[in-house]
Amino acid sequence: MKKYIYLLKNIGLLTIGSFASKLLSFFLVPLYTSVLTTRDYGIYDIFNTTILLLTPILTAGIIEALLRFPLTNRKDKDIIFLVGMKYFWIGFFLLLIVCFINYFWTFNSILKQYTVLFIALYFTSTLAQILQTYARGIEMVAALAISGIVSSVVIIVLNIWFLVYLRLGLYGYFLANILGMLAAIIYLFISLNIWKIKPFSKRNDEKLEKDMLKYGFPTIANSISWWVNNAADRYIIINLFGFAANGIYSVSYKIPSIMNVFQNIFNQAWSISAVQEFDSNDTSGFYKNIYIFTNVFMGMICSILIMTTKTFAHFLYRDQFYTAWKYVPFLLISVLFGSLVGILGGIFIAVKDSKRLGISTTIGAITNIFFGITLSIILGPIGAALGTTISYIIVWIMRIIDVKKYIKLELNLCRDVVTYCILGMQSVVLIYTNLGNTVQAMLFIIIIVINYKEIMSLIGILRKKFF
Repeated sequence: MKKYIYLLKNIGLLTIGSFASKLLSFFLVPLYTSVLTTRDYGIYDIFNTTILLLTPILTAGIIEALLRFPLTNRKDKDIIFLVGMKYFWIGFFLLLIVCFINYFWTFNSILKQYTVLFIALYFTSTLAQILQTYARGIEMVAALAISGIVSSVVIIVLNIWFLVYLRLGLYGYFLANILGMLAAIIYLFISLNIWKIKPFSKRNDEKLEKDMLKYGFPTIANSISWWVNNAADRYIIINLFGFAANGIYSVSYKIPSIMNVFQNIFNQAWSISAVQEFDSNDTSGFYKNIYIFTNVFMGMICSILIMTTKTFAHFLYRDQFYTAWKYVPFLLISVLFGSLVGILGGIFIAVKDSKRLGISTTIGAITNIFFGITLSIILGPIGAALGTTISYIIVWIMRIIDVKKYIKLELNLCRDVVTYCILGMQSVVLIYTNLGNTVQAMLFIIIIVINYKEIMSLIGILRKKFF
């Protein structure tokens, strides 16, 4: 019972830190889409997406090690953190060189125009990620949750101030996000007692550093592949249809971000429990129950959101952004599979097999690029969303197969596949037909019926464990 309580406690803390702030940010989408142009939104999105790619490369994958190593080596946590910071500064210095070269010998005019803002965005987002990951590694989840609240409140307040009152446009949007992450950095620096760590008084541990790099370096391929799965569609759309089209497509992610909130909260808590409670035979059924719960819960959320996509779109998307609703259903399904892939990924983290993670996501990335380009040429921007969904499904299939090497999971895959097919039917009905909510509601009820046994079983487990 303790393992469930511990997992739920961490989920609760992360929910406090993430859900309320993400919900507030979600309701600010109408502000962004009414103040910023599609091109402005597309530029910020592509900068932010590019930083997600650069971070694991420039830090040599060390951020992943900042989560895994403190969980089983608490006595060396300060040294582990200092190793992480060492590679952060190395990567930041390399980025400065590239930006300096671009400023004087322009190979990207957009980067040149926003050089200082891009550097500041990389610095704050990467440093915040390092501190947040380290907080999870040393199980300071409460501090992580509070930092999320602090950051989100600052971002929201400054966005309103900069965009509505000062009318700074894209520059204001950049500044609000940079200062929001800086607020989280300052809070974590104090609450995690980082200021007490004296770098020059700590012994060097070359073996520990090598072990961290040995674990972290293969995760670069995994991170790049996940980046491709999450971001390749943006680059495909920019090259085929332009920045304005990417701005519209980027806004479409705001509805899937509702599911992403649940996914990110759970995966952050799960990555800790997966390491601490690993059992290759899954004797207690802990891993199976968590997988089934995630699958059923996220599947129902996905179905509900597909059914209500147009309703949300009328509220969220203004003017030229409204057409973004067409891309939402397939992106929602990709988030569902991303959640399941995250559950399975926790097992590979527990056994420190970062190579297997990289193989499956690399193949998924290649698939994403191939189907994204091909389907976009045939179907337009919606093809990029469909390509992303296909790539996530392929990664899920590979991990379902690979995970058998480490753990015995008893899953009803036939039932699950039927559920996924119904979600696909909901998407097609919404996008390509004029059938009303009645058909959508019927398909949702079918999903409930198919998963009724698992839903009641999980309710029984929750009652037994907690009530």
